Amino acid sequence: MRLVHTKSIDPGTKLAKAVYNEKGKILIQKNIELTRRMLNRLIQYNITYVYIKDAFTDDIEVNPPVSEEVRIEAYQMIKSTFSDFNKESFHSNSFLFDNSSRMNNIVQEILRQIQNQDEVVSILSDVFVNDNYVFNHSLNVTIYSLALGTELGLNRSKLEELGLGAMLHDVGKMFIPQNILQKQSRLTEEEFEIIKGHTESGFEFLRNTPNVPLLAAHCAFQHHERIDGSGYPRGLKDKEIHPHARLLGIADVFDAVTSDRVYRDAMLPHEGLEILYAGAGTLFDKELVEAFRRTIAVYPNGLTVELSDGRTGVVARQNNNLCERPVIRVLEEHGVEIPPYELDLSKQLDVVVSSCRTALGKEKIK
Repeated sequence: MRLVHTKSIDPGTKLAKAVYNEKGKILIQKNIELTRRMLNRLIQYNITYVYIKDAFTDDIEVNPPVSEEVRIEAYQMIKSTFSDFNKESFHSNSFLFDNSSRMNNIVQEILRQIQNQDEVVSILSDVFVNDNYVFNHSLNVTIYSLALGTELGLNRSKLEELGLGAMLHDVGKMFIPQNILQKQSRLTEEEFEIIKGHTESGFEFLRNTPNVPLLAAHCAFQHHERIDGSGYPRGLKDKEIHPHARLLGIADVFDAVTSDRVYRDAMLPHEGLEILYAGAGTLFDKELVEAFRRTIAVYPNGLTVELSDGRTGVVARQNNNLCERPVIRVLEEHGVEIPPYELDLSKQLDVVVSSCRTALGKEKIK
């Protein structure tokens, strides 16, 4: 299967992975020939990338970090928990109290599946239409945070605390007016100040909720703090920020820029990683950014890449210890199609990925 930009697909192309909604219902089945109406529907759903059938890459596998069943259950739990809140019921946290054990169970299952995975994490493999960015973002940040925490060698207890803090880190956004939270145009300074208040609202709510560890409240409070003191709400620096919050801030930013949004296309993982590296040492802990790079598929399976020596191919599989140097199925040499063969970049060190192509033609989607 091949990863391509939705806007570059022509009618008649076959879908390689089904598209689901947040309830687990299949919206478009795999192996279906996409019509113009279906393609317009995908674009309307703000789905930037999909996997398509391709004769040269049909055997390339794309494995999600957690099963579809667990993903849907977790999303529904986050949705039902968050949706119960509003400004008038700021202190009515009984619903979260009643569901805290179930949420802990979901965190444990996500952690189990991540730790049993043979490949690094790639959430691009999940084509999942959701009705609220905050819910899906909270789930993705949980997956990334648990993967990073595992890479760092955190013990089981700390990982479970981290997972719960990640799942609840944006709960304060449920107290923000929807017309501001869902605004598609640029926020005013006043509106941005209201958005920033979600850290303090989330902290106050969670620290007053029985069965929720105080650490989870601090994850909500500090995930926008930055090590140079430029973050909010308190402008904390370096070690003043809890280690879990420093870790969570990296997962939060990475998922934000690599997710589909109404006002912009999702970035590819290597582009999201470049943003993290640009802030390494100032905004983010360098060691954490390096560890995060080792946990994710920098170039996901199915992505078309151009190599520094003029060859073009599709990422066939990952080298987990060298995520930026996967195995490439070469399909072209200097623009000329050739019989496919595989090139392991972990062994061919004089060749690197120079660019990525997500359009079906020669052009790149901007």
